[in-house]
Amino acid sequence: MSEPREHDVVLLGATGFVGALTVEHLARHAAPGTRIALAGRSRAKLEAVRASLPEAARSWPLVLADTGDAASLAALARSTRVLVSTVGPYLRHGLPVVEACARAGTHYADLTGEVPFIREAIDRYDAVARDSGARLVHACGYDAVPSDLAMLVLHQRVEADGAGPLTEVRAVARAKGGVSGGTIASMRGLVELAARDPEVRRLLADPFSLSPDRAAEPRVPQPTDSPRPSRAHDGGWVALSPMASFNSRVVRRSNALQGWAYGRGLRYGEVVATGRGARGAVRGIGLTAGLGLAAAAVALPPARALLDRVLPAPGSGPDERTRREGWFRMDLHALTASGRQYGAVAAGPGDPGYAATAVMLGEAALALAADGDRLPSAPGSLTPAAAFGDVLVERLRAAGHTYEAAPRGA
Repeated sequence: MSEPREHDVVLLGATGFVGALTVEHLARHAAPGTRIALAGRSRAKLEAVRASLPEAARSWPLVLADTGDAASLAALARSTRVLVSTVGPYLRHGLPVVEACARAGTHYADLTGEVPFIREAIDRYDAVARDSGARLVHACGYDAVPSDLAMLVLHQRVEADGAGPLTEVRAVARAKGGVSGGTIASMRGLVELAARDPEVRRLLADPFSLSPDRAAEPRVPQPTDSPRPSRAHDGGWVALSPMASFNSRVVRRSNALQGWAYGRGLRYGEVVATGRGARGAVRGIGLTAGLGLAAAAVALPPARALLDRVLPAPGSGPDERTRREGWFRMDLHALTASGRQYGAVAAGPGDPGYAATAVMLGEAALALAADGDRLPSAPGSLTPAAAFGDVLVERLRAAGHTYEAAPRGA
């Protein structure tokens, strides 16, 4: 990326729900002089987003671009040092954007929660990005930044204490927030694809599906992504997490990209806390049954038509009050090879999938644009932990999020 670039950051998808929230974060928190542009298909919609921003950001340039137009994407990628994409579902729209950035040597960040998309992006463009110097960073939102960075912080504390590699880590998620049409569209597309493609089903079932070197992965059985509701160590109830099958793959890829620094014998799993007592048990059973029924319904055309009538449409999302009153917390419970117990926490204010995600993605973009000399040097297809290391942790702490780790137990 030696040639001059017109922009420091371009956000593609600025008129979408989470895109507009990320634009607002950038407008309020980017350092003065950061050259930011907004990109999308509709000039009128881009102008409306820009008009809602603080006065200093109302002169940001607008760029027309379409994920279906390879020439416009190539020109867009060549114009900027960092391109952020919120245009999903990524399986449908994302690969041309990744290709344009990989070939142009342009750093890239997205919000995908789709394992098949990341696997295909790795297979097609990792080598291209390593040659061009581009960092291609997937999963820069609620999925999977809290999981990925909490594991990084946990590993660093264990290593500093000389406590030996990590062997068992269980992440327990708690959150309050809403859901958007875009998230539903992505999950629906993934379920439909898996229903008709056995290779996708095989990929989704593989705990090391995002590994940079599948053959080199240790033969260590991993926790199931679909555990039955059960009691946790604190007496509360936990159940399967809808995003465990994604976040766990990202964490395992981070471990492998760093030479299995967390531990070659690491077993990592995620669950959701559903509460205490009988009510917690009922919630856990209800969540498990509900997710199973939803997946089955998406696979059936008559049921899909009914769901289309009642679920949020793409471009919609939780209201301002829901976003403001939301929060997230991820507690990691860990055991090391030396027998010592550790805990880590990732937490923050705001609806996790939207308000908090806009902070995570916005700070990831600014880190790529402003902190290049402090980032791990290797380009290519990366995870948040492998791409940013402590840099994003520090940025998110400054934005009001918590990332910490400490010994627990005897």
